[in-house]
Amino acid sequence: MLAVHLEQGRVEVRRRPRPRRRPGWALLRLRVAGICNTDLELLRGYYSFQGTPGHEFVADVVECDSEALAGRRVVGEINAACGQCEWCQRGLGRHCPQRTVLGIAGLPGAFSEYFTLPEANLHLVPDGVADEEAVFTEPVAAACEILEQASLPAGARVAVLGDGKLGLLIAQVLQLNGLEVKLYGRHPAKLAIAAGLGIETEVVSSLPQARYDWVVEATGSRGGLEQAVRMARPRSTVFMKSTVHGAVKLDTAPIVVNEITLIGSRCGPFPPALKLIASGRLRLREMITGEYPLAEAERAFRAAARRGALKILLRAAAS
Repeated sequence: MLAVHLEQGRVEVRRRPRPRRRPGWALLRLRVAGICNTDLELLRGYYSFQGTPGHEFVADVVECDSEALAGRRVVGEINAACGQCEWCQRGLGRHCPQRTVLGIAGLPGAFSEYFTLPEANLHLVPDGVADEEAVFTEPVAAACEILEQASLPAGARVAVLGDGKLGLLIAQVLQLNGLEVKLYGRHPAKLAIAAGLGIETEVVSSLPQARYDWVVEATGSRGGLEQAVRMARPRSTVFMKSTVHGAVKLDTAPIVVNEITLIGSRCGPFPPALKLIASGRLRLREMITGEYPLAEAERAFRAAARRGALKILLRAAAS
């Protein structure tokens, strides 16, 4: 089979043996996968990564133990937990100390013709939802996680900082859940996607100071968190969504003085994400910048890293 390999800043496509599944796991055949900012950061050295990346995917179940999954089209949660520890027993397997993470830590990722995941991680794609929409499930779930982590009052004003892939999804999810969102970014064409749903947008020249009780930082940059903190009012909350390679320098004095709450936010629940995608209310296809065969992953990564790019898809060859 073909598999993408990242190492020392290089993207290669290699031939590897098809993986064998273990009991309770499923062997999956890739249909389509999405390159996200985390994948680009892995290429730059995040987590000292080397191996096969990829965690946004739609796949067919080739082999499994469960009859309900056999031959079905699925998406999957990325954390493979032990199922036994305190965190797993509390339903927080994403924080399991023994977990591996698809395409990020200890588990070969989805940028491969075949890969494996625990059956418990898999969710059926609803009929009528195209692969090009379902592939957004993982980042839409990450956007939904904000609503799981805090009780935002109906109609609350929320600033989303960053008009990349995740920022656009967060703005849409929060707006559709009754919040008053303003999306700040640098790219008019990207902001237009959100504006099409009635979301207020602004091309950044200078950011407001101390204006919001709720701020989401999704710039994907080292300086984004400091900017988000400056936008926050005393006793406000800032959700941190960016994962970047290298240390982030931050003056903590205004956080302490203004008693600002910082909430780290990453993976989220798949069922509400799939329900929202199936509703057709998200503008997803407009976020697809390009599509490449898996065999042309190097070109795809270059395209994903270009300024102004949104979602780049990798598609496996038809079997």
